Formats: sequence, C-alpha cells, structure tokens
Amino acid sequence: MGKPSTVGSGTAGRASMEDAGTPPAILTLTDVIEAGCGGLPSDLPTSSYDLLRRSAERHGERTALASFRDVATHREVRRMSYGELFADVTRAANLFGMLGVGAQDVVAVLLPNLPETHIALWGAEAAGIVMPLNPMLEAEPLASLLAAAKARVLVTLGAGSDLFDKVGAILSRAPAIEHLVLMDEREGPPAPAVLPVPSRAGVAVHDYARALRAMPADHLVAGRDIAPGDTASYFCTGGTTGLPKIAVRTHAQVIANSWMAARMIGPALTEESLLFCGLPLFHVNAVMVTGLIPFLKGASVLLGTPQGFRAPGLLPRFWEIVEHHRVTGFSAVPTLLAALLEYPSEAFDLSSFRFAICGASPLSADLLQRFEKTCRVSISEGYGLTESACVASLNPIDGEHRPGSVGLPLPTEDIRIVILDAAGAFLRDCEVDDIGVVTIAGPNLFSGYLDDRHNAGAWVDRGDGRKWLNTGDLGRMDADGYLWLTGRAKDLIIRGGHNIDPSTIEEALYSHPDVVLAAAIGRPDGYAGEVPVAFVQLRSDAATDAPALLAHAAARIGERAAIPRSIAILPSMPLTAVGKIHKPSLRLIEVAAAAREVLDQAGIPFADICARDDPRRGTVVRISIDTPNGMAVRDALARFSFQIDIDCRAGN
Repeated sequence: MGKPSTVGSGTAGRASMEDAGTPPAILTLTDVIEAGCGGLPSDLPTSSYDLLRRSAERHGERTALASFRDVATHREVRRMSYGELFADVTRAANLFGMLGVGAQDVVAVLLPNLPETHIALWGAEAAGIVMPLNPMLEAEPLASLLAAAKARVLVTLGAGSDLFDKVGAILSRAPAIEHLVLMDEREGPPAPAVLPVPSRAGVAVHDYARALRAMPADHLVAGRDIAPGDTASYFCTGGTTGLPKIAVRTHAQVIANSWMAARMIGPALTEESLLFCGLPLFHVNAVMVTGLIPFLKGASVLLGTPQGFRAPGLLPRFWEIVEHHRVTGFSAVPTLLAALLEYPSEAFDLSSFRFAICGASPLSADLLQRFEKTCRVSISEGYGLTESACVASLNPIDGEHRPGSVGLPLPTEDIRIVILDAAGAFLRDCEVDDIGVVTIAGPNLFSGYLDDRHNAGAWVDRGDGRKWLNTGDLGRMDADGYLWLTGRAKDLIIRGGHNIDPSTIEEALYSHPDVVLAAAIGRPDGYAGEVPVAFVQLRSDAATDAPALLAHAAARIGERAAIPRSIAILPSMPLTAVGKIHKPSLRLIEVAAAAREVLDQAGIPFADICARDDPRRGTVVRISIDTPNGMAVRDALARFSFQIDIDCRAGN
C-alpha cells in the first residue's frame, strides 16, 4: 500500500494559535503531518465576524483593504483600516438585520470587486447567510439561483450600471426577494435620494450608503451569537451546463480552511504582506485567498479595479503595479499566467514578490517553467474546490515545487486516491502513483449541496466513519505525498473504449513556444464514440499554423490514439468568469461540426446546424432543413448520443 496522506484528525483541541509564535515553514509532508498533529488550534475564531473582530483589535490602524478605480490612476489608492473594515461590516450586519435578515435568511450580493463588496459579504454572514453571485450571468439564471436559495435581500449597483439593467427581469422571477439594496460604485457623493422603482410590487428599495451611515458600528443590534456550525454562505459551483450547484458552507469550515491555508503558506504571509486581488469576489478563490486568509494574518489586500484582471489595460501594466505597490503575492489561473507572458517584466523591480498561487485548472509544466524564467516569480500550484471551502492542496511556498503537481495536503486534511466501482462505491485505496479518484476528508469540507438531489455521489464511504468528498477529479499521489491531477473523470476522451487523458495532448501543444492556451476535447464519432481534437490560442506574433502544430504534437504524444484528429486555431479561447478554459463551449462547436460532417457525407441538405446545452435534456443539436426529410436526418445521426431538434421549414 502506498504512503497515506493522513495529516490530522481535524478536531479542535491543540495548543492555542497565539501561543505558537511564528510557525516554521512547511517544506515536506512530514512538516504537514506535524502541523496538523492534534487537529485545529483550540482558539480559532468562531465565525468570519469573530475573525474580523480579532484582527481589528490586533491590527486596528493597519490597512486591511486598498483599492484603485482604474489602471491609469492606480497610484491613487483608497485605504481602509482593519478598524474601519470591522466597523462597516458591523453596520452592514445591522442594516441587513433591520431588513429582517436572521440566521437562516439569505442575502444575495451581486457586485464587482469593490471594498464595499467585502463589507456586504462579511456583514451578510454576520446577519444571516451570504450568497455571492456572478455579475456576468444573465438575468434568467441569476433569478433561478435567487429563487433556489430563497434569497430575501439583493445587494447590487444602482441606476446607470449594467447590473441595475438586469434588476427588473431578476425581480420578476425571484419571488422571495423583499428588499433591494442599491449601491453607488462611484466614489464621492452618495447615491441619489430618489431611487428607481423596481418592476415587482412588494419590493422595498434602499440606498445602501445612506442606510449604512445610520447603523451603529460598535455592536450587533440583534445580539446574535454566531455558532461555528451556523451556515455562513451559499457559493455557486462552476457549473457549465444548466444551473450551478449551490454549496452550503458553515463558519467552522471556512475558518478551518483559512487557518489551514495560512499555515501552509507559512512565514511568506505576514502582517507586512500585500496580496493583489484580481479574481472576482463571487468566487471562493478571491474571497478566501485574497480575503479571510490574509485577514486572519493581519495582511493587506489590494483590489485592482472593480473589474479585476478583466479591466482594460491592467495586464499590460501589471508588473508596473506590482513594482509600485510592492505586491507580495497574488492568486492566478493558468490562462492569466499565459496572458502575462505577453508583457515583458525585465524592466521592473519584482523583489517584493514572495509567492504566486495558481489553481482553478491544471497548469502546464511547460507554461509554469516559462513563466518563472521570464517573470522571475515562483509559482506554487495548488488545488481547490468550492466544496473544500477553497484550498485543498498547495506546493509548499518555501519547500520543493514539483512542476505539474498541485502540492501537498493541508494540515488536518487527508487526501486519498481511490478506486470506485461503476456505481461510485469504494473498492480500494490506490498504490503510490496509481491513478484513481481524488477524495478528501477534513474540517474544511462543505455541508453538502442545497438541492439534495445534487448530493447523490458527492461522498465516498471508505468504511472508516468519516465523510470523504468525491471530487470527480482523477489523480495520483507520489511517494512523498505530492498530488498530481490527471484530469476530470468526465473530461476523459473515450475512443473505442480506450481512455485518453486530455492533458497528454495539451502538454504536447504547450511545449510549442507559440502556444498560449490549449484545450483537448472529445469530438462525437459515430464509430469510435469520441475522437480527440484540440483548440489553441497562439501568441500575437506567432507564425505557425495548424498542420505544423499537429506535427509538433504528434511527435510528442506517446500513443497513436491520442493524436488529435484536428487542431483549430482560435483568436481567443472561451473562458469562464474566473479564467478557466470553457470546454463546454468547445464541445458544442465539435458536436455541431460532427453532425454537419455526417449529413454532408450522407448527401442530406440542411440550412443550419447549432448545438446547445439544455439543463434537462443534455446536449441538443438543432437542425434547420428546407425539405421534409426529418427522418433521414434522424437516421443519419442515430449513432450519436446527443438529442436532435429538427426545424423543418417545409413541414414534415
């Protein structure tokens, strides 16, 4: 049996975190085990509100949040101390309490990256349950999520903003919303006294700035005693088809993960640190890695414009911003690192950098090495999930970084690689370096999904009485405890019963110097089930073409079946709001292309073909035809698993 990654029980009762002084750096799995021995510290904060209270008492005048409005004026920084942050969080909690929010009520926050967003998030957790939402979602899915969560309060931007333009459509479909709290993202005068009237009767509209000033800042009016087991937040998972799942997280879980991650980062994160926040604050990465984790240590967070990394001109001037503000660290995704390689860093002083954490999706070893060499910044690749509160593993900041690995488990957390049967039942643990399903146990694991139907298959019973999360990720663990992700179980390309790991293809493409982003997927095939294809985004000055890239990849892929049938060069890769490559969009391109190819070969005329994902039916291909030959279309495509809708203009 391979070396287990058991690193602690996850129970409270060890020595006080205050008694330990500055903890030593974690370098190896042995250090992880020692740090987690005995479980969590006995005096951890009981809630996010308690964490902010303690930080305000210890670091009152130190900067908690700094922000700038746009890239051109990034030297004009607005600062908020820990004392000011906690006072405003208390005011926000009292505001929500005045609106009737109790421990079981949900406050939805639909905002860009503003200091006020932090205030609303933590204030909502102090009053009830917060639900951050992705501002880039359209009104219909936003309304569906609000309805599913039974949110009573919606906090968003006021008139004149893109978000406010969605409000009417949202409210008409979210019957539980009783209060609309409008915020003015502009600095200066408060929002107008006369507020627009929403489209649904029975919704009270409030001016956030004016209402906040009227609230007491020195105590919670409701007198709520927040228990560690109380629900703190609803976070939406990164759903790509249909609605995202809503993950339920308690205060104890997020506080545990804050300590676990901070302990893993170690001496690199201190009260002198400044972390740059460019990822969106509706996502656990930004909320934790550039939120509670640095707040626990008394560090500072710099909000880089309300749009974060998406702000016009931010990436070209990122190294200038790092130099000027003396940024200590930042959290990124692989697509961001690839984009930053386009902008030279040699002329800038980057000596303030202590660490950069990369997660969200697998990082190519070639991309990591190119970035570290070019930008002189060490990357610690990690692994995180909404379901693990955020961080699940991390390459030690001061220890060995193994390119391609997502690092070691966190203190008090266990990670096991297991073999499951077809029904998802536990069969056995994997040996060292054997590939299986990644499972996690620890005090940071979420409570489950709000919709109980989504909990089917979420947990694995290993027979030890503990809750083990089925991550759905495939991976292996080496002899030194480092975790290596090999793909998503659902992302495997299955060609004639043969499993192909997309990363095999992607790594081969990333080794080409002109490739910025690469993604391999399975194209539907009537004979083989799927065949591999790939998409790439090239450097702006690239001179290569698809045949050259295919030859380059073929020479580096060890199995013939994995050589992609085709490579498409895209001007820009489709990305999610947090910068992950959105493979479902690529799959829809290939589904439509596969249907088109089959009909062309069969000599069946059609006017148009498009593919979409339906939350109930799965992938649906809509085919427009001008002649009444719908049966011929269905017969030609009968081998495929996707659904078919036929729009026969001539009738059928």
